[in-house]
Amino acid sequence: MLFDDGDSALLVDAGLMFPDDTMLGIDFVIPDFGCLQEISPRLRALLLTHGHEDHIGAVSFLLREFDVPVYGTPLTLGLLRNRLAEYGLDGVARLEAIERSGRFRIGDLDVETFPVCHSIPGGFGYILRCRDGVFVHTGDFKIDQRPLDGVPTAMDRLAAVGAHEQVTALFSDSTNVEREGHSLPEAFVGEALSELFGAVGGRVIVAMFSSNIHRIQEVISAAARNGRRVALCGRSMVGNVRTALELGYMRLPHPNILLPVEETETLPGREVAVLTTGSQGEPRSALTLMALGEHKHVRIREGDTAVLSSKFIPGNERAIANVINHLFLAGADVRYEKISEIHVSGHASREELRSMVRILRPEYFIPVHGEPRHLMIHKALAQEMGVPRPEFVRNGDILEFSEGVLTHAGKVPTGRLFVDGKGVGEVEGVVLKDRHHLSNDGMVMVVLAISQTSGEILYGPDIVTRGVVSENASDTIMEDARRVVLATWEEAGPEARKDAAEIKTDIRKALRRFFNKRLDRKPMIIPVLLEL
Repeated sequence: MLFDDGDSALLVDAGLMFPDDTMLGIDFVIPDFGCLQEISPRLRALLLTHGHEDHIGAVSFLLREFDVPVYGTPLTLGLLRNRLAEYGLDGVARLEAIERSGRFRIGDLDVETFPVCHSIPGGFGYILRCRDGVFVHTGDFKIDQRPLDGVPTAMDRLAAVGAHEQVTALFSDSTNVEREGHSLPEAFVGEALSELFGAVGGRVIVAMFSSNIHRIQEVISAAARNGRRVALCGRSMVGNVRTALELGYMRLPHPNILLPVEETETLPGREVAVLTTGSQGEPRSALTLMALGEHKHVRIREGDTAVLSSKFIPGNERAIANVINHLFLAGADVRYEKISEIHVSGHASREELRSMVRILRPEYFIPVHGEPRHLMIHKALAQEMGVPRPEFVRNGDILEFSEGVLTHAGKVPTGRLFVDGKGVGEVEGVVLKDRHHLSNDGMVMVVLAISQTSGEILYGPDIVTRGVVSENASDTIMEDARRVVLATWEEAGPEARKDAAEIKTDIRKALRRFFNKRLDRKPMIIPVLLEL
């Protein structure tokens, strides 16, 4: 989200999105920052709310295009520094650590931070003041009555702002607006895991997001209370725990609590817990490799208990279910959100969202951080509570405030870029469509060698298929396909054969009809003509 008063502009968060099952081969998705080029001369800073990937994951790509200082808590910046190092930007980026309750100026904008509870330490929201109003951005939050770090969401401070200032607009987290009541405290998960660690006799493997520092601390503490040592699996898990320990956001119950992962196979199961990445079924994550029996150090065995301590993110359900099935088949007992209370949300439920609206009393209400249905439901909730002007906005919408009055001022072009290996933005819709075509129907490649002088066939047609027919069943079909290619060549005539593009099109159409009629499939047809 961009705040711009005409002289100074501030960007709040720059996160990534994980691919859904339609984005074959894509590592992650980032915003297209091209829309910021026009205001780049007055872009003063990037303000981060917390250290989750959907809020900091695209910062490295932003800083390649815009040299701006980045503000956040020490933990948020520490986790970001790990990401920057992967792209050679560590030591180059200007990182400015700020307090969770502070106030400072950036250009002409007055910026105040206030702490919020979430599933990671160091989260906060922002109050931005300028000549055109007072704007509150909650960040990701919930109202946790038992905050693990002892710092509650700053409802008293926000109540004072609501009482003594007219809040022009509230931008509020909408993720959990479909849930009534209050979100459970994060400490609840630690208590449930502690009970589990004491009840089972084998190893306990707990999978979660590596940035969920609060829950990682709870797992380590629960393991210590039950005489277990903890092995860390996954590069990001090891790196994030190291960063949190160095910055004082985590503490170890005793010096020997961390166990080298190589020793998980040698110690008695009742003495071992494993913390791992892979709760979303990521293909090469540590948990997936364990489930498939391919992990270098940890193999699932009878008596193990696997815990997926995270929500199933929409789009990942099939991959997660596949991992769960393999864990069961390998002999583990598996606990996950649908059957066991081993996850709580880091986002506010409806009653907490009502409380935020109630104390701030905004003139305008703009729901953010959610899918369209969440935003619409959240808008309706604010309307029920008497907010004068709740709004629904989409990516790219421009909201213009002048002396406290909102007008819709058009749109800016927005988009997203697919990151595939080292390529950024090189994979577009056409490439994904081709990947889907290949994954669903396979590929047929036809190779013909043609004489440059006579135009006659010197070699072929040689036909190679992938994902179309099995090797044993292909002889007759491939022979018939060759006849179709030769017949197409003969029917084309001497003049058409001189036009490579035309003859390729004819072959492609003929084989498409053949395979559709013979197999009821539409494989990708790739004709290759070699002129010799």
